[in-house]
Amino acid sequence: MCGIYGIIHLDGSPVDPALMANMGDITRHRGPDDHGWHHDGNCVIGMRRLSIIDLAGGHQPLTNEDESLWLVCNGEIYNFRELRDELTSTGHRFKTGSDCEVILHAYEAWGDDFALRLNGMYNFALWDAKRRRLLIGRDRIGVKPLYWRQDGQRLAFATEAKALLALPGVSATVDRTALASYLNLGYVSAPRSMFEGISKLPVASLMSIEGGVTSTRCYWSLPEKIETGVSEGEWIERIASGINRAVRMQMVSDVPIGAFLSGGIDSSAVVACMAEAASQPVKTYAIGFGGSAADNFYNELPYARRVAELFGTDHHEIVVKPDVVALLPRLLWHMDEPIADTAFITTYLVSEFARQDVTVILSGVGGDELFGGYRRYLGNHYAERFCRLPGALQSAAKGVGRMLPADRHSKWLNIARLAKGFLATAEHSFEERYRAYLQIMDRSLAGRLLKGGSGSAWDPLLEAFAGSKQDDPCNHMLAVDMASQLPDDLLMLTDKMSMTVSLECRVPLLDHELLEMAATMPEAIKIKGGVLKAAMKKALADRLPPDILHRKKRGFGTPMGAWLKGELGRLLDRILSPEAINARGLFDAAVVSQLVADHRANRQDYTDALIALLNFEIWARIYLDRRSHEDVTAELQGMLA
Repeated sequence: MCGIYGIIHLDGSPVDPALMANMGDITRHRGPDDHGWHHDGNCVIGMRRLSIIDLAGGHQPLTNEDESLWLVCNGEIYNFRELRDELTSTGHRFKTGSDCEVILHAYEAWGDDFALRLNGMYNFALWDAKRRRLLIGRDRIGVKPLYWRQDGQRLAFATEAKALLALPGVSATVDRTALASYLNLGYVSAPRSMFEGISKLPVASLMSIEGGVTSTRCYWSLPEKIETGVSEGEWIERIASGINRAVRMQMVSDVPIGAFLSGGIDSSAVVACMAEAASQPVKTYAIGFGGSAADNFYNELPYARRVAELFGTDHHEIVVKPDVVALLPRLLWHMDEPIADTAFITTYLVSEFARQDVTVILSGVGGDELFGGYRRYLGNHYAERFCRLPGALQSAAKGVGRMLPADRHSKWLNIARLAKGFLATAEHSFEERYRAYLQIMDRSLAGRLLKGGSGSAWDPLLEAFAGSKQDDPCNHMLAVDMASQLPDDLLMLTDKMSMTVSLECRVPLLDHELLEMAATMPEAIKIKGGVLKAAMKKALADRLPPDILHRKKRGFGTPMGAWLKGELGRLLDRILSPEAINARGLFDAAVVSQLVADHRANRQDYTDALIALLNFEIWARIYLDRRSHEDVTAELQGMLA
């Protein structure tokens, strides 16, 4: 696990290796154990290393037998032993025990197709000295991010955008097209970033720079057809064996390893498999919020404790009331880009807690996408039934829906919010109903909010739907998730927040073989009779008790909406005041004020929209105004003094 970075001059002129120092120093948190780079004329590649496998011998850059190939890699190759045995049998000689070294020899043996042989999470840069060719790549699922920037003379890349901003001549300006999409979705989808001129390499992509020419291709995609003729029992067996195989594969480590445990199905499944494979109690980590009723609504510690006792884990838990004002500037600096998903705060806090004991952690991220765990996957199921109701009854239900409150910080308010959203979108198209479940504000509101418009009608969700050819509605949504929210929201925040404290987070439920299997499973099996994760629950029935398998889903976020109506209300008023909004010059202050008023009156639940605006302004004070996150923290604390 590392941070990688590098520069190649497109015209063949030599690169000044002194530029690498700043790129490496600013990402030291990703790899505090080691660093290094390789310089060869017009190309230089470097890394910061967090030692996980082959602690003594895994120094990077790595090279092949004749030193014609050089590699820096961030991440883990889980099937490296099998690949190493295969390559050794055909005459390749390895210099280290590092998992990443197999990439060099796999490239020699199979060319660019080697990427299809890897099972892992990674980004890498490989310098082919004979061809004067640089190849950079990203894993199939997008667990590890990779940013790049090309101007007239050079192409630079880095695991974190802030490393590119450390280069001379690179300034931070907002990409207004990305900003418009951010207001709609709460994150920025690849290939754009919030920085104008800085892009993200899409998932499952290889970028080649050779002879001054840059080309990018996708090397992998999800299966498009469901598999017929498979019994429900066989699907259930495939799920059980697939999860078990993936967890065992990702437990390989030369340093202490543990697991996040929320007590939900996904993290509990991971812990169950780890406990079966481990020779000693698995270390598990859980986080809860204490205090108000809204805080307790997000507290899952009793469920986590139940699973920990069931599997005899070495369980650790923490109850927090985070100092959000002190955290946000520092965490948004680490995020590189603003985000509306408050799970980045929770992920940081539990990562910091776990890092006291372990260097590697396993997470249950991905189970909802693969096996139909989100409420939006029930849209078709309920919409078909709603549309069969008499017109008068539909109209009456919609009228009631408009009067329902919109809040999420108690059981009944959350049900009312979900019902309100469903009734408002029941007659929408498949694509627009999906968007309504995900968006933090609709595109028309985002357009009114953004002064001068976006300058482009870029719609990453529309592109994701157009590029997804799955013949099953649930798998169609899975493909869109894989092209949008999963890599650019959930996995991005997981990577950035765990690496803030130099913790490697692995996601075994997103093993690509397990994903390929899930993508061929019919919706009628995944969500049988309107039951979310029906097949996965059956596959785990012999491992997890019914109260864990059938508990209501709870997001891994924070009660920020309640805090914004309470103790953080003054901060919101100051950060989003008409004066502050007008000074930034990007948003319409009157529209912002109306959002705040509607949210506080429970007319609409604008929690995510207000968090998006709050986080954007804090991010802007750091990156656009070129201030330290410590300085911005002091300013925010002064607002509440």
